[in-house]
Amino acid sequence: MEAAVIYAREHGDLKVPFTFRVPTVDNQEAEGEGWPASLAGFPLGQWTADARRFYARGDMDEDRIVQLEKLGMIWSHFDVAWEEGLSAARGWAAEHGHLLAPLDATFQGAAVGIWLKNARAAARKAQENEQRRAEGLPVESSAGALSDTRRDQLEEIDASWCPSWPVTWQRSFHLVRMHLDAGEALPTEAGDVLRQGEDLGRWVQSVRLGWDQLTGVQQWMCEQVLGITPATEDEKPKSRRTQADKWSANLVAARQFFEREGHLQVPRKHVETVLSQDGREDQYRLGAWVNNQRSRAAALSSERMEQLSKVGLRWT
Repeated sequence: MEAAVIYAREHGDLKVPFTFRVPTVDNQEAEGEGWPASLAGFPLGQWTADARRFYARGDMDEDRIVQLEKLGMIWSHFDVAWEEGLSAARGWAAEHGHLLAPLDATFQGAAVGIWLKNARAAARKAQENEQRRAEGLPVESSAGALSDTRRDQLEEIDASWCPSWPVTWQRSFHLVRMHLDAGEALPTEAGDVLRQGEDLGRWVQSVRLGWDQLTGVQQWMCEQVLGITPATEDEKPKSRRTQADKWSANLVAARQFFEREGHLQVPRKHVETVLSQDGREDQYRLGAWVNNQRSRAAALSSERMEQLSKVGLRWT
């Protein structure tokens, strides 16, 4: 018990690694660090693990339980792992300003990103169970579901730690908000601003161009909190035409030529100008295209061959 008291005084708790033994150093040095020479080599980690087993079996008297709990004893190994993960999460959040860590994030060697991913999965399991209960449906098991207490602990660090949408989206949202709170302008171009490995300008662009794919809540957050508006039609990139679209456009040019000339004997270098629906003049190298269709006749579908025949294409 004496070793436990000293360890708790030095570390603030009794989260003793299983392999920990009281240092076997020079007596004077050990005593200077708070360890009396008489305890040198004592297997405190094993002793703590044994204490947890005695507690679990009900073989520990109440006085000893009270003594150990005052020293910061955590009885469950799962609870120990949770407390260690929570401590690392707090440390990471203190450094970065949020708890939306990427998957590979670490803090003092602890895999915070993976720990948070597992915590989010547990939170969603709890949410699913709550939904089933609300609908009067049976809940098979609560195993693996995050308790309300643990969820509250994480929300105290960052209320947005477990968003309904991808964490990467929420992280960029938070970083843009931090950027604006610092008095900076909204980044709108890729490469303008990089924060914690995120390209904020690229994210803003993706939000504006993908506005219709966002939920109503996300749209409200972007518009009201960040001042982001959806891209106008003029700002949206023109969709790339498929090969089928290009073929159909050339067929329109061929039909226009046929209706004007009465045949489709197009000079090889001829360029046909077609007025599009929006008033744009599109030009097509119709002579080369017609010759290409004739040479590829064996590969054309019967439908396309019929369409070309109707506009006067001679195959031989």
